[in-house]
Amino acid sequence: MSGRRRGAWIAIGLLCVAGLTAVGVVKTRSRHRPVEPRRTVLTRQAQHRERLFADIQPVTLANCELQRFGEPHDGGYLLCGNLLGDVKAAYSYGISGYDQWGCDVSRRLKVRVHQYDCFNLKRPRCARGKTVFHEECIGDSRRVEDGRHFDTFESQIQSNGDVGKQLVVKMDVEGSEWESFLGASDQLLQRIDQMAVEFHGVDEGRFIVAMSRLKEHFYIANLHWNNFGCDAGIAPFQAWAYELLLVNKRIGVPDTAKPVTRSLLDRPNNPELPDCQAGASK
Repeated sequence: MSGRRRGAWIAIGLLCVAGLTAVGVVKTRSRHRPVEPRRTVLTRQAQHRERLFADIQPVTLANCELQRFGEPHDGGYLLCGNLLGDVKAAYSYGISGYDQWGCDVSRRLKVRVHQYDCFNLKRPRCARGKTVFHEECIGDSRRVEDGRHFDTFESQIQSNGDVGKQLVVKMDVEGSEWESFLGASDQLLQRIDQMAVEFHGVDEGRFIVAMSRLKEHFYIANLHWNNFGCDAGIAPFQAWAYELLLVNKRIGVPDTAKPVTRSLLDRPNNPELPDCQAGASK
């Protein structure tokens, strides 16, 4: 056998050994962490979407007069304007350099609004309003990532001396809302009269857990699809980003006999894009 052929056979042998070793590793890994068939994963995701979609359907509140706070389009949210009388402090999360919602709330209710953002550090102005900007984001723990500071919902309320006060909250934090609510205590959730939240995501099990927990304390009084995220491929959802108005069960009075109707105060987040609300013109 020539040196070249012997070298070739040695190389082939080494490749075979490597292949067998790789197969053994795969089998070992499979034994400990079996890979689910793609069809199973897709089926479970579809089931999660169906369940979450059912959970976010709004109810009519007999005592809620919807009013719009904030920008005419993206950045504006609906609240029950007549149910804000007991609010003593407000929190606006994820302001991205502008916060007409917080300014409107502060001027209307004469309360201090705490604004949070650690990605965009621009401090918006609010004439005749009381706003405090924090270079910090909300999260599931107190930490620093890439120089950005995060803290929990609970800790931020405590740091500002607002424990025990009735609160109104607006939140648009690109997915961090789920862990933030899962980590919040029942005592804190009970002190929040209303929350306007933009949720992100449709098919994870943790979303169902978080929404179920929120619905122990809140009625969903309004659902608005963000038309930046319209997606026909995630039915029954119309968009992967959706805004909910949550009203505490302490103050909301459901009217099960009255059908839910779309409010004329709801407007497209982007007026230049097609809308994807139920019944909206394309």
